[in-house]
Amino acid sequence: MLSVQPDTKPKGCAGCNRKIKDRYLLKALDKYWHEDCLKCACCDCRLGEVGSTLYTKANLILCRRDYLRLFGVTGNCAACSKLIPAFEMVMRAKDNVYHLDCFACQLCNQRFCVGDKFFLKNNMILCQTDYEEGLMKEGYAPQGEKLFPYQHDR
Repeated sequence: MLSVQPDTKPKGCAGCNRKIKDRYLLKALDKYWHEDCLKCACCDCRLGEVGSTLYTKANLILCRRDYLRLFGVTGNCAACSKLIPAFEMVMRAKDNVYHLDCFACQLCNQRFCVGDKFFLKNNMILCQTDYEEGLMKEGYAPQGEKLFPYQHDR
């Protein structure tokens, strides 16, 4: 966890070992850092600017994206079966995971917006219209779910 603190007494920077005389400093991993010294080991982004979380593994300090890219679990899209990188935004329906572009009604290809109702019938994503038409023909029970985006981090 990162925290920005006003500097009251000069402290030593864990990154460069120099005294921190700046107005603000970062505290992470129980150490103090200059804002410019706490960087992702892969992409060199300043971690104080990209959020309040950092990740450490294999003696590396990483931003979320690089941590997931290096150590995250990938999976396959339930619609197209192609690989979904661990850092990519996805949609979930029960145990299925989808690329954002693949999450659409599998009969009419209607794309969904956040909050739209969708239905899962025999592992097929259906819009309300197609689901209700099927309901009239087959008489199956409603199982509607609200649509919300999730970050893929399986």
